[in-house]
Amino acid sequence: MQDTYRHKGLRRRLVDELQTMGIQDEKVLQAIATVPRHFFFERTFVQFAYENAAYPIDKNQTISQPYTVAFQTTLLQVKKREKILEVGTGSGYQAAVLGVLGARVYSVERIKSLYQSAKVLFEALGMRNVRNYYRDGHKGMGEFAPFDKILVTAAAKEIPIKLLEQLKIGGFLVIPVGKGRQQQMLRIQKTSEDNEYIEENFGGFSFVPMLDGREV
Repeated sequence: MQDTYRHKGLRRRLVDELQTMGIQDEKVLQAIATVPRHFFFERTFVQFAYENAAYPIDKNQTISQPYTVAFQTTLLQVKKREKILEVGTGSGYQAAVLGVLGARVYSVERIKSLYQSAKVLFEALGMRNVRNYYRDGHKGMGEFAPFDKILVTAAAKEIPIKLLEQLKIGGFLVIPVGKGRQQQMLRIQKTSEDNEYIEENFGGFSFVPMLDGREV
C-alpha cells in the first residue's frame, strides 16, 4: 500500500476538522497528519480511512475515531522518550501516533490475529520505538514498569489496580470507565506510593469492552 499525495491531503483536511472540534495540541495534530491511517484499515473500509469516524476491524473490534485518538493522546501530554504502556493495540493506529510523538511504546493486545497484523505494520513503518505483545491487558507489563503514562483503548468496568501499581509517581493513566454503552473518560494522576491519586473526568465516549484473558 502506498501513501500518496491524495492521502496526505486527506490527512490535512482531517487535521483541520479536529482543530474545529477543539484539538489544539500542535504536536498531536502533526502526528495525526503524519501517520497513514489507511494502512491500518480493512480493505472493505479503506476508502473511509480519513473520515472522522470509527470503523470495524477484525474480530468485532474497531479502529477508533480520529477525534478520540487525538483527545486521549492530548490528555496523556506525551513527551519524547517517555515510556508508555498502551492496553489494547487493536489496529495499531493509536500506538503509531504515540510512536511518532517520540514515546517508547509498549502495546498489549489480547487477540492474537490483531497482535500479529499490528506487529507487521510497525515493522513495515520502521517504528522501532513501538513494541507490541500478545497478553491480557488487565495485568499490564510488570517487567517493564514503572511507566510514565498508561493509555487504555477499551472500556473497563472499573479501574484495573495492576495498571495503577505500574504507574510512576506523577504519571497519568487515561482510561474509559463504565458498564453501559457510554463510558467516562478519566485521567488519573498518581501522586504517591500510598495509593493517592487525582482523578479528572473528561466526559462521555464509547469503546469496545476491555475483556479478560487472551483470545487465539
